[in-house]
Order: sequence, then C-alpha cells, then structure tokens
Amino acid sequence: MSEESTPGTAEQTAQQSAEPRTESHDPAVPEAYAAFMRTAWGERELDLPRHPVADHAARRRAALSEAFPGERLVLPAGTYKVRSNDTDYRFRADTAHAYFCGNLTSDAVLVVEDGEGVLYARPRSSRDTDEFFRDRQYGELWAGRRPSLKEISDSLGLEVRHVDELARRLDGGAKTRVHRGVSAAVDGLVPGDTARDDELARVASELRLVKDNWEVAELQAACDATTLGFEDSVADWENVLRYGERWLEGTFFRRARTMGNDIGYDSIVGGGRHATTLHWIENSGPITPGELVLLDMGVEGHNLYTADVTRTLPVDGTFTPLQRELYELVLAAQEAGIEAVRPGAEFQAPHLAAMTVLAHGLADMGLLPVSAEESLAPDNKTYARWTLHGTSHMLGMDVHDCGRAAPEAYAKGTLAEGMVLTVEPGLYFQEDDLLVPEELRGIGIRIEDDILVTADGWRNLSGALPRVADDVEQWMAARTR
Repeated sequence: MSEESTPGTAEQTAQQSAEPRTESHDPAVPEAYAAFMRTAWGERELDLPRHPVADHAARRRAALSEAFPGERLVLPAGTYKVRSNDTDYRFRADTAHAYFCGNLTSDAVLVVEDGEGVLYARPRSSRDTDEFFRDRQYGELWAGRRPSLKEISDSLGLEVRHVDELARRLDGGAKTRVHRGVSAAVDGLVPGDTARDDELARVASELRLVKDNWEVAELQAACDATTLGFEDSVADWENVLRYGERWLEGTFFRRARTMGNDIGYDSIVGGGRHATTLHWIENSGPITPGELVLLDMGVEGHNLYTADVTRTLPVDGTFTPLQRELYELVLAAQEAGIEAVRPGAEFQAPHLAAMTVLAHGLADMGLLPVSAEESLAPDNKTYARWTLHGTSHMLGMDVHDCGRAAPEAYAKGTLAEGMVLTVEPGLYFQEDDLLVPEELRGIGIRIEDDILVTADGWRNLSGALPRVADDVEQWMAARTR
C-alpha cells in the first residue's frame, strides 16, 4: 500500500473537511461536547483474514484487463439509496464491482489499469472529526465501524486508497471506461461514451457466465440455506393458515438473514389465484385450505450468490386429483427441460423441451385453438397464453445474472460446463379466463430448480427439495405441525 493511503494522513485530512450527515431533529452539539468526544479513544484493529475470493478476483481482473488493453476501467460499488425521508435501504454492492474485487462496502470504486487493480474506498471514521459520533450514514457510533484501508487491503489482497483520491486518478490520462448507472458521483467524473461503456458492461457480464468451483460452492450453499427456509415455512403451517402469505414471507426472510446476506429477490408467495401473477410480491393474501400456494424464494449468501427456487404446495398437504394432474404436467415439462441441459446445447433448448410438453398437455385438455405442433411454431405460440414466460435464465450473483451479455453469448448462445441456469416452467390459468373450464380458473403452478451444467450433463443444486407429487405430500406431512 502506498504511503499516501496510510490511515491517519490523507484519510484523516479528507474526513476533517467533510461535514457529518445529520438531520434537522438532531440536537445541537456544543464545541465542548464535540471536543470531549474526540479524545481518549483506544485503537482496535479488525482481524480480517484474507478473503477466499481474493485470488479468484485477481484472476477476474486480469481477464477483464486483457479485454481492454491499455485502458482504464472503473467499476463503482454504489452508495446508499433512500427508502423514505432520512432512512436508507440496507446497502448492497453492485454485482460487477463485487465480482472483480470482493469488496462489499459502500462508496468504493475499483479502478483496473494495465492488469493492476486499485480499490478506492471510504474507510472508518477518524476520531479527530465529528463524523464518527454524529454522521448518520458513515459514523461508527451510528452505523457501525467500517474497516480501515489497511484492513480492506489485507483482506482483499489489493492496493486500497482513500476514495477522495479518486478524482485525481481519473483526471485525464488513459482512455477510460465506466460501469455506468451505479454511482452518479463517479459517472460525473468521466465524460460518457455510451458505446465504449456499454462494451465494458457486456464483457463484465459475459465473464460471469461460467462459474468456477468456488462460485458453484457458494451457489450450493445458497440452495442449501433455501431448502432450510422452505422447511421452516412448512413447519409453521398453523401460523401460515392463520396469518397468510406474509407469514410465509417473513418466515423465509428470517432464514435468509440468519444464513446469508439477505433474500436474493423479493419473495413471491402466491396463495390461490395470486399464483397466476408471475411476480406477486405484495404477499398480502390468505392461505386457503383446498387451494395451492406458489413459493418462489431464494437466499442470497454472504458473498452475494443467490438461489432461485420455486415449489407449488397443496395447502391441505394433499393434492386434489385436478391439482395433481396439472402439477404432474408441469413437472414433466420441467424434467424435459432439465434433461435438455448439457454442454453445447442451445440456451433455448430447455425452454423448447418444456414448452413442447406443456403445449401437448394443453392440446390434450382441449384448450388450444390449433394443434400442439402448430401452436409451437415461432409465428404462433398461442400455447403461451397459459405459460407466459421463458423457462430459464442465468443465475449467480444476480438472480437474473449476466444481464448485459450479448445475445450471441447468452439467449442465442450455447450452454457450457460451469454455467448455472434455472429451469422453471409453469401453467397459469387466470381467474377471469373464459377460455378455460371454471374449475381451472385461478390455478397457478410453477416448479423451479437451479441447474449446473456439468461435463456430461447437469446437476440439480436445489434437488434436496422434493418435486414429485407423492414426495411433496410426504415432505409436508413430516414437517407440518
């Protein structure tokens, strides 16, 4: 680490010049009190071991730099977002930033140039200023102790400087690309070039398409924690029936916060007709005996890798004959989709396999206006009235991972060993759909698992949760109290 980044020099000077963030209702701070608060504090260092991502992140930065030789690449972590008035959402670092350095603290910026990375970070509050006891956003006594520059450097294995030095680093010099839309402050430091900046975002996404063994282990841990969250939800069924969808949402959230960083996305808890709304996150309805409940939930791990799993359960613990018939059709579609996963297969192969099963099932039910094969034609797709969405998306640090990748590398590309994708077909019969029999209206079923592409096929990372109808019933009976 360079001398100018040593805590107590540039770090303290920069903090001394900043006014702490306070609110209008905060009491006045007399100078006598402020001076007293700045004295007689002992030093304590955080013991941060070297992060397991450090070596992986170094290789990732090298690969990113190789894609843009001689250029400066700027990837901010982002800052806090206002939830309401003077309260912020809990901070979550931008995915690309975290992927290439492992830092999860706010307001940091990674700069990669000539294969070397420097992290510009906002460190702990200096005790020589009022920030540490007055600042609501960064103050140690308000928001907790942030690591020092040295502590971040020791943990992540790269040079770390104070973020106040960033503007000087970005003032002229090398051709610069910015991962834009993450930090307005950083965007303002470098004139934008949409084409060049979009290319950085594309490459940053495409480098995440194939997961290494460490990433697969992180995803497996997230799936395992998600399995426990589903088990928690079923075990408390008496309160589920009493309080409805919100109880399921809250029960799963407790597991996500206990074993991970957070939920990977807003949980979808759709009881009865709410299951036909694909992203039903209001979760305000009842859980009614005789109906189904769709649970689409995932734990985000401590290093931001997330699971994404869906199960549709009979509220009574046993499927009715009609529910079972529909459920087994969706399960057959999912199994066909999973079996289509292998290296070299088109990304769309699982979707086409699953939709073929569903289209023929809908034809057998007499619902299609044309034959199953005709409905599957690209210029028809009438079957999709009841399937609505694609069957797969990439999964990783984002629940919809690698979203800036070029179509040729993703949606129109082929699968490769190490990719992780969801397989999640569904059937959705809206409550006001006059083209289906009345007994089908208001039923929604989706089954989703997280599938790793292996050298010879696939592995289901979320396979610990039962999918077969009989197994689901036995699982619920064994866990429901």
